[in-house]
Amino acid sequence: MNKIYPNATAALDGLLHDDMFIAAGGFGLCGIPELLLQAIKEAGTKDLTFASNNAGVDDFGIGILLQTRQVKKMISSYVGENAEFMRQYLSGELELEFNPQGTLAERMRAGGCGIPGFYTKTGVGTVIAEGKEHKEFNGETYIMEEGIFADLAIVKAWKADQTGNAIFRKTARNFNPPAAMCGKTCVLEVEEIVPVGSIDPDHIHLPGIYVHRLIQGEHEKRIEQRTIREA
Repeated sequence: MNKIYPNATAALDGLLHDDMFIAAGGFGLCGIPELLLQAIKEAGTKDLTFASNNAGVDDFGIGILLQTRQVKKMISSYVGENAEFMRQYLSGELELEFNPQGTLAERMRAGGCGIPGFYTKTGVGTVIAEGKEHKEFNGETYIMEEGIFADLAIVKAWKADQTGNAIFRKTARNFNPPAAMCGKTCVLEVEEIVPVGSIDPDHIHLPGIYVHRLIQGEHEKRIEQRTIREA
């Protein structure tokens, strides 16, 4: 089966619809599926729910969809660095479900493994635990978190072979593998597509079994916080 598509618009054709649930990779400005996010913006798909660690910045990452009011809910662990994200949340225009980072990553991984829920100590005794099932194990209290099962996963890797076996470069590995796992359909964008067999199996971070569609493109490499010494 050919998984390679000519561009992001073609790769998303037939997958997008209003009110859908999307899991997106990336952490800060690292590993963001920017080409696919731009294609979603251009498609005008609205009332979207995103599971993503954060929403990039105002003009990059999911932030571009917040600007056009295409997102109705974020499931995230971090709001900072994005003024529009904060403004919409504080004004009640955007629904936000806070998750600790480890919990969010595990919710994605659990969904990808077909696990509907799991117990964790993280968040016990805080607003995170409100309305969630509590259970004791060996005298310790845990809360139940549900696995994430998204309609679509959009992720970015450094390179992949033609079947979608992918390698993430350094910290871009972050949320991308678990996000890819939890989508009913996963679309992967990469900097380079290589022939099958050219990647050492021991070096593969995401098996191609999780990837349904694949594109190659040019990517912007932004620096989120640049600190330099004064001259």
